[in-house]
Amino acid sequence: MAYLLQGRLPVNQDLLLMQKGTLMRKVRSKSWKKLRFFRLQDDGMTVWHARQAGGRAKPSFSISDVDTVREGHESELLRNLAEEFPLEQGFTIVFHGRRSNLDLVANSVQEAQTWMHGLQLLVGFVTNMDQQERLDQWLSDWFQRGDKNQDGRMSFGEVQRLLHLMNVEMDQEHAFQLFQTADTSQSGTLEGEEFVEFYKSLTQRPEVQELFEKFSSDGQKLTLLEFVDFLQEEQKEGERASDLALELIDRYEPSESGKLRHVLSLDGFLGYLCSKDGDIFNPTCHSLYQDMTQPLNHYYINSSHNTYLVGDQLCGQSSVEGYIRALKRGCRCVEVDIWDGPSGEPIVYHGHTLTSRIPFKDVVAAIGQYAFQTSDYPVILSLENHCSWEQQEIIVRHLTEILGDQLLMTAVDGQPPTQLPSPEDLRRKILVKGKKLMLEEEEEEPEAELEAEQEAKLDLEAQLESEPQELSPRSEDKKKKPKAILCPALSALVVYLKAVTFYSFTHSREHYHFYETSSFSETKAKSLIKEAGDEFVQHNTWQLSRVYPSGLRTDSSNYNPQEFWNAGCQMVAMNMQTAGLEMDLCDGLFRQNAGCGYVLKPDFLRDAQSSFHPERPISPFKAQTLIIQVISGQQLPKVDNTKEQSIVDPLVRVEIFGVRPDITRQETSYVENNGFNPYWGQTLCFRILVPELALLRFVVKDYDWKSRNDFIGQYTLPWSCMQQGYRHIHLLSKDGLSLHPASIFVHICTQEVLEEAES
Repeated sequence: MAYLLQGRLPVNQDLLLMQKGTLMRKVRSKSWKKLRFFRLQDDGMTVWHARQAGGRAKPSFSISDVDTVREGHESELLRNLAEEFPLEQGFTIVFHGRRSNLDLVANSVQEAQTWMHGLQLLVGFVTNMDQQERLDQWLSDWFQRGDKNQDGRMSFGEVQRLLHLMNVEMDQEHAFQLFQTADTSQSGTLEGEEFVEFYKSLTQRPEVQELFEKFSSDGQKLTLLEFVDFLQEEQKEGERASDLALELIDRYEPSESGKLRHVLSLDGFLGYLCSKDGDIFNPTCHSLYQDMTQPLNHYYINSSHNTYLVGDQLCGQSSVEGYIRALKRGCRCVEVDIWDGPSGEPIVYHGHTLTSRIPFKDVVAAIGQYAFQTSDYPVILSLENHCSWEQQEIIVRHLTEILGDQLLMTAVDGQPPTQLPSPEDLRRKILVKGKKLMLEEEEEEPEAELEAEQEAKLDLEAQLESEPQELSPRSEDKKKKPKAILCPALSALVVYLKAVTFYSFTHSREHYHFYETSSFSETKAKSLIKEAGDEFVQHNTWQLSRVYPSGLRTDSSNYNPQEFWNAGCQMVAMNMQTAGLEMDLCDGLFRQNAGCGYVLKPDFLRDAQSSFHPERPISPFKAQTLIIQVISGQQLPKVDNTKEQSIVDPLVRVEIFGVRPDITRQETSYVENNGFNPYWGQTLCFRILVPELALLRFVVKDYDWKSRNDFIGQYTLPWSCMQQGYRHIHLLSKDGLSLHPASIFVHICTQEVLEEAES
C-alpha cells in the first residue's frame, strides 16, 4: 500500500538515512533529556520512536501533523541548554494546532541537517498534495494500522479488525463478500490496489447517486445543460452557472473524453461535491474580498489575551511560542506585560503570579520575525508597562532596533490625522498601544484640573475592572517602590493607540479623541451592553475598544466573543491557547478575508448615527429562514482510538450564534453504530433576525445515554460566507485541525422572511 505514496516521493539520500533510523536526544526541559531511536517508516509519512534501535517502537508523529522545522538556535529550550549541547546539533519540530514542540539533539551536525532537510522536503510534499493524493495518504495510514504483522498484505481477520478501527459495523458475511470481490489475485489477502477497490466498495454514496440520477436523463452522465440546471436550481449559482459548469467539468471530470464532450460522470460529480467548490464555505470568501481602506475601528481585529502564556494564568509557562502561534494563526493584536528584570533587561510574565518569565527582547524578536508571515496587515502591540524609567528606555531601544522600519513611529503621511488610518495604510507596520504623556493642547483644556481630580477618584473604581496585572502593587509595596513615571521616549512610540481609562460614553464623547482607546473587562463590557448597547455601538463607530477575559478565568478559559462583536467591539481578546466552542467562533469569524485578521463590520455597526441595540434589535433588518437538511456523514473518526470494538453513534447539532433572539440550536437523532457512512436525512429549520451577525456551528457528537455526548468534530462559519445547495462540511478537530476525509453532507436553503422583523 505504501507504494501509492512512495512512487511520488523523490528519491533522496536524507530520506533513506532517516528510514534507517537515528539515535537522538529528546529534550523536554533542563532536567528531562532522554535518548530515543527515531525512524521514518517505509511509507515516508510517519515517524516512530523506540528507546533503542531494534526496541519496541510506537508512532511519534505523522508528517501531516508537522507545520515547520526550526534550527536549534531558534528554540527557547535549546538556547537555554547551549552550554550542554551545541545548538548546530539541535532542531525543533513544530506541529499544527496546540501540540507541544518536539526538541531533538542529534549526535552530529550532519545528522541534524539530514533530519531537518528530510522533514522539510516531506512537509513540502504533503502541503502540495492534491485531493486524490491526500486520500491515498489517508488510505495508506489505515493500511499500516490494519496490517498488524506488517507483511504488506491484509488477511480477512486483519480487515475485520480494521473495519472496527474505521468505525464500520458490518455483517461478517457481507464483509467477506466484499473482501472476495476485491481479492482479484485470489491470494486470500488484499494488497495495494485490491485494498483501494475494497475501500471503494465500502464508500459508495447512494444518496449522491440518487441526486445524480435526478438530473441525468440517462443515469450515466450529466450533459452540460443538465449540469447547468443543477447549478442554477440547487446550488443557486445564478447567471454564472453556464461558465462555472464548463470550469467545474474541466476541473473534476476524470476522463479526458468526458472533458472533451463537456459531460460529467458520477465520479466527476462526486469529485465536485467533495471539493472546495462544493464546500459550504464560499471560495470567494477565502480570498481578500473586503474593502481594506476604511478606518481601523471599522474592523473586527483578531486579538489575543496574555499572548505569552501557553498554559493557565497563575502557574503556566510563558513562552515566545505563544506569540509565534498567535501570529501564524492570523492574530493581529498581541499583549505584552513588561516588568523590570534582572541585569537591567525587562522581562515578560503575568505579574504577581508564578508564571515563568521570558526576556522582552526575545518576544520582540519573535514578533519581528513572524508578524507578517500570515498577513500583511498591521500588528498591534498592546503594552502593559510596569517598568522603571531605566528599563523603559531599554524597551524603546529593543523596539526600535529589532523592529526597525516595521515599527510605526510617525503618523501616516506625517500629518496629524482626523481619523484612524486603514489597514491598507498600515500594511506591514507594527503599532504600539499604551499609555501616552498628555499632549500640550490637552493640557490647555480648562477642565484639565477637574478631570485629573475625577480621574484619581475613578481610578480606584477602574482598578476593580482592570486586568489583574494592571492592579496597583499592595500598599506595603508602595512604600518601597514609588509609581513608575512614563518615559517620554516610550510615550512617543504610541502614535495612534493611546490607552485611556473609560468612565462613561458621555465622558468619552466630550473629552477623548479618535486615536484613544479603552479596555473593558468582560464583566464591564457585558453590563454596558445591557444598559446602553446602542451607545456602545456608537462609541465603537469612532473609537477602538478592547475587551479582555475576567481575572477570575485563572484556567485560561474563554468567554463567548459573539456578544461583544454584536456591539461592534473590535479587539475581543481571546486565550488562544485554550481550544473549545469560544475559539471555534473566533476561528470561524476570521476564517474569511484570506485569514488576514481583519473583518469589516456590518454597515449598521460602522454608522455613527446607528440606533442598533444588540440586546433589542429591531427592523429594518431582513430576517431570513434557514432550512438545513442533514443528509449523511463520511468517515467520522473514533472518539477513543484505544477502544477497538467501540463504534460511534453519531448525531449532528446545528448551533446559531448572533444577537440574543437568534441564539438557538437543533440536532438530529443519532445513528447507531455507524461512523463510516451514517445517514440521517433530517431537516432543521431556523429563523434568523440579524443574519449579518450570525455564525453557524455544525457539531458532530457521539451519542452516549449514560453521560454527556462526546465531541467528534465541528465546523464554524459566518452566515455571509455560507453557500446554498448540496454541500459538504469538512470537519475540524477540537484544535481546529482538519479531520480529512471526515465530512457531513447537507442541503442548505435560505429564504427572506416577508413580514417585518419583530423586536
